[in-house]
Amino acid sequence: MQNVVIGTAGHIDHGKTTLIKALTGHDTDTLKEEKERGITINLGFTYFDLPSKRRAGIVDVPGHEKFIKNMLAGVSGIDLFLLVIAADEGIMPQTEEHLNILRLLDIKKGIIVITKKDLVENEWLEYIKDDIKKYVKGTVFESAPIVDVSSYTGEGIPQLIELIDNMTLEMSDRDTLTEFRLPVDRVFSVTGFGTVVTGTLISGEISVGDECEIYTKGFKGRIRNIQVHEKDVEKAVAGQRVALNISGIKKEDVERGDVISKPGIMENSLIIDCRFNLLNDAPKKLQNRERIRLYHGTKEILGRIVLLDKEELLQGEGCFVQIRLEQPIAARRGDKYIIRSYSPMITIGGGTILEPAAKKHKAFDKEVIENLKMKEKGTPKEIVEKTIELHSENFLNKFELIKYVGKGIENIDQILNQLVFEKRIKCFELNNENVYVHVNYISELKNNSRKILSDYHEKNPLKIGMSKEEFKNKLLGEKAKPKIIENIFNILSKDTIDINTKYVKLKDFEIKLNKRQNEIKNILLKKLKEYGLTPQKVENILDEFGREKESARNILNILIEEEKVIKVTSEFYYLKEIIDFAKEKVLKIIQQNGQLSTAEFRDELNINRKYAVLILEYFDSIKFTQGIEDK
Repeated sequence: MQNVVIGTAGHIDHGKTTLIKALTGHDTDTLKEEKERGITINLGFTYFDLPSKRRAGIVDVPGHEKFIKNMLAGVSGIDLFLLVIAADEGIMPQTEEHLNILRLLDIKKGIIVITKKDLVENEWLEYIKDDIKKYVKGTVFESAPIVDVSSYTGEGIPQLIELIDNMTLEMSDRDTLTEFRLPVDRVFSVTGFGTVVTGTLISGEISVGDECEIYTKGFKGRIRNIQVHEKDVEKAVAGQRVALNISGIKKEDVERGDVISKPGIMENSLIIDCRFNLLNDAPKKLQNRERIRLYHGTKEILGRIVLLDKEELLQGEGCFVQIRLEQPIAARRGDKYIIRSYSPMITIGGGTILEPAAKKHKAFDKEVIENLKMKEKGTPKEIVEKTIELHSENFLNKFELIKYVGKGIENIDQILNQLVFEKRIKCFELNNENVYVHVNYISELKNNSRKILSDYHEKNPLKIGMSKEEFKNKLLGEKAKPKIIENIFNILSKDTIDINTKYVKLKDFEIKLNKRQNEIKNILLKKLKEYGLTPQKVENILDEFGREKESARNILNILIEEEKVIKVTSEFYYLKEIIDFAKEKVLKIIQQNGQLSTAEFRDELNINRKYAVLILEYFDSIKFTQGIEDK
């Protein structure tokens, strides 16, 4: 069964709450001050059964200008709007603002309901209808049916119910492909049960026992109970008005404006990229970096709006913008939003979120503009590919990809397989999951690797290579995850770099020694051969080269890399042939006697104990021997 949520819109005292009572038999004004003042301050919720036996949730939103924030909170997740206009007053200021909001939120279905027909003559009623038709021309309500009713006498109410039933049969399906998401519009505590939140489930499905997270707060809990229209259910689906009893969450942990969703499936962000449209009747053109109030779901956040492809925005125009917020938001691509001016608080425009976790951009960046155009109108395949390209450094798995893509995309597995087949993306296994990176990212890594190492080799022609840690930090940053580093190094080592436990170098890099450097190399080899089993400290040997000390140090490292010299400790270096000779002695004695003492080794090689210990500890370190007590 399809789920339907109906909302009301219109000026204060035009009879929205009374109309709902006539439709449902329920009074949605619940606060004492609402009943005393006769106006709706907060959101009211109820339901009624349509002739088709489907149950429709209905949201009564405030009409007074001071309560527009609550009106915007109620708009989230609504399928069909009743634009309520009183016959005795006609179109009024909040009628205009509510109509603008409905248009900006791309709500395409609506019925214009003229209330209080019992208070006017037929001739006046016809005049009001003509005036309304002229006013809504060119808006989403241009082709909307007009019904005149009296909530007091009941005249027109049956016809309105039948019309609602017929129109809601044509509703498009809700987004059930992505994870559940519920913008919170009310929070309260029930004795014996704990925290309860209500809202319209705008995507996915949620079941009793599911884990959830409060965005943007980060608190986690579990769904203990679900109610839909005052009845306990095991599962709720997109489009239903839902009350969730959440265990592990305190009442003060959640507030209107938060979003309930699956843990880790959304990302908190202070920057969003959007398409923005300035209303025709906005009081003035929009200046770059103007301070604004953003309304998304049930949340209001202050921020600044940065124009990306225009110097300024005139009334009736649209452009790409970046909105930099003062508090984090948890949004999805494709979400609608409203902008009101900071002061005075007037609705000036709105649009669609294209990138919910954006990075700062400069204005008129051609690549940024092209990316936003693709995100706005691209095919599902183009959007998936571009999302992977933009977030390749994170090695996204399928579920993380869904988080960034936003709106549900059918056949995402098929799209991913096709992109891999076309060699547009690459798939790797990471932590027992398939992750995806774009081929352009791999090309960029290779180019950056070549540049980093070419610069290093040019400045350090006598060094074998850059340290592995320094290379990793320069290429990927200090926060890169070990498994991602391992995958990237595997990619690069195939055709770009040589890498060992310590050093990284370009595959085609070779150290080339000039005449003097070759002389230094031969001097070092000669000295180490002369010292044999009783070498001098390496710093003393290098000091003999005076101003050429660093050059000699680099050449010594080359000899180590070439395995002609062995670094036994940080202070003592041996020729490899000397160490090999000592190895043979050790092997021969242990094969004969089963063990070898330090004293025996000292005497066999005719060296003092210090050097005997040095060599034997080195053999232990490379797992050639195993020291047990003094043997």
